[in-house]
Amino acid sequence: MTRIIQTFLVIVVFAFLSCKSSSSESTAPATSEVTAAEDGVGQSNVKDDVSNPNIVQVAVGSKDHTTLVAAVKAGGLVDALSNAGPFTVFAPTNAAFEKLPAGTVEGLLKPEKKADLVNILEYHTYVGALKPEYFQDGQTYDQVNGKKVNITVKDGKISVNGSEVVASIQTSNGWIHVIGDVLLPK
Repeated sequence: MTRIIQTFLVIVVFAFLSCKSSSSESTAPATSEVTAAEDGVGQSNVKDDVSNPNIVQVAVGSKDHTTLVAAVKAGGLVDALSNAGPFTVFAPTNAAFEKLPAGTVEGLLKPEKKADLVNILEYHTYVGALKPEYFQDGQTYDQVNGKKVNITVKDGKISVNGSEVVASIQTSNGWIHVIGDVLLPK
């Protein structure tokens, strides 16, 4: 199952990369990376005022997730998380990012740290829709980056790797579980 998920994600990434038009690639400066979102193509640029918002649209609309949104953009994952999914994202708040050592977030947002940033973001993402009622104490889930997260449930409170889920939001392409800590892969 994990191999199927990894293969699916590779296909999604290749499809995303192949969406760039050849004219924008040839005119883009060699030192800057042009993303599908900047080109106006890709799933994140579909305008739909009728459907329920997807994971990215909900996060963009949250004043408590501006750092996460900036990280998703810097990691080039906007279109991937805008696709049909379903996905489950454990979404750290701005306050969670502020708990990290000074300079960590700024460092991860630099282009040369993109691989590290993507690894961390993928550790917050599960392929599949995990409703709050699905969680049971002692469960583990394989995240997109191949690492596992641990679920605990005590007195009706859900935690992932010790970080309490403070809110759960259903979106058109999955679930967002808001957490108060940044999950770091081990």
